[in-house]
Amino acid sequence: MAADIFAGDMKLTPYWWDDVPRPVLPEVALPRAVDVLVVGSGYTGLSAALQTARGGRSTLVLDAAAVGFGCSTRNGGQISTSIKPGYDELVRRHGAETASRILRDGQASLAWVGDFVAAERIDCDFRVVGRFHGAHSPRHYEELARKLRTQPQGLEVPAHMVPRAEQHRELGSDAYFGGVVYERHASIHPARFHQGLLDRARGAGATVIGNCPVQALRRDGAGFTVATARGNVIARDVIVATNGYTGKLTPWLRRRVIPIGSYIIATGELPAAIMARLFPTDRIASDTRRVVYYYRASPDRRRVLFGGRVSAGEADPRLSARRLHAEMTRLFPELAGSRITHSWSGFVAYSFDQMMHAGTHDGVHYAMGYCGSGVGMAGYLGMRVGQLVLGRPEGRTGLHAPAFPTRPFYRGNPWFLAPAVAYYRWRDRVSAG
Repeated sequence: MAADIFAGDMKLTPYWWDDVPRPVLPEVALPRAVDVLVVGSGYTGLSAALQTARGGRSTLVLDAAAVGFGCSTRNGGQISTSIKPGYDELVRRHGAETASRILRDGQASLAWVGDFVAAERIDCDFRVVGRFHGAHSPRHYEELARKLRTQPQGLEVPAHMVPRAEQHRELGSDAYFGGVVYERHASIHPARFHQGLLDRARGAGATVIGNCPVQALRRDGAGFTVATARGNVIARDVIVATNGYTGKLTPWLRRRVIPIGSYIIATGELPAAIMARLFPTDRIASDTRRVVYYYRASPDRRRVLFGGRVSAGEADPRLSARRLHAEMTRLFPELAGSRITHSWSGFVAYSFDQMMHAGTHDGVHYAMGYCGSGVGMAGYLGMRVGQLVLGRPEGRTGLHAPAFPTRPFYRGNPWFLAPAVAYYRWRDRVSAG
């Protein structure tokens, strides 16, 4: 592939940051004691902090990097119902009642984002556009149709099948064998959404400090002593909201989440006629491959944002950009001459059971493991954890019920990731046949 796929001023930072750079917050003194200390300033941490601050608790949010540096401002801005295992699988694992509660939480997380954005009047390009989920083989199309026909009663989601002959009404690509449209899935400008959360948490009285790593948590009577790079803080309650950036601070949690790099490119501005052919309904898009690609038009409909996992190991954004561009042009050949203006990555967190989890361990509250579906679920679960800290029973979700699994000998270094990705990529090729 020619080197000129890169624009001369290509940036290795998220496209979203052009509109919303990482905030420079006023310097404040580190408090000696707080009611609630939150580790992590993404959607989860800020949503939890907003609840506790509005509930009258003194609240401190700390981040090891710049505020919002992680995937809350690096994602593709796609919002779904979040839960990957199907109803039958959840029933087998956890029983019918818990399975239903988990799926309802997934649906609630999608609705929560729209309701929250409207209630808080956050200007973040939120739109209910629907998702086209493409089938990469005829067998996968039939599987999507079967799942749609057999949705569990009372848990149905609005959706409809699109046969291959009608596919161009939804997406300007011949690469799929039809697909399904999930009508309530939505798009958002992730950095604007994060900024709105940050503004409202600070407006409620929460103190937010970036570039202040938490170095140790020690149980101290009824609370905690929290050691930071700037000194110690005494906290009654601690919430850990680090997801794909979970590290040595919390080894129990680190053993339960698998950090996986996800990569995205943005094209330069494209003619309006091309954008209208590629995304005639402005839907977000994904497909049935195990190593999935996800893509959409930018909020102003001038660019294509294309993301996914393109290598077995972690890659330099310059290398991932070339591979993403090749996959994008496989789906949309007319983009072969497009140039890349932005290429970036961020770490999502998977769990061994492909579900997000919330709970308490050794007195520390947490929510994480969003499995690539954190745009809606992270804020929703952060809100619920904040409610639990306030003692409100509605804070307990179906995702608090299942045990948070790990595997023997796993300590946070996903040595198995490269062979797993290679295996699933091979399965995708074989199943596409």
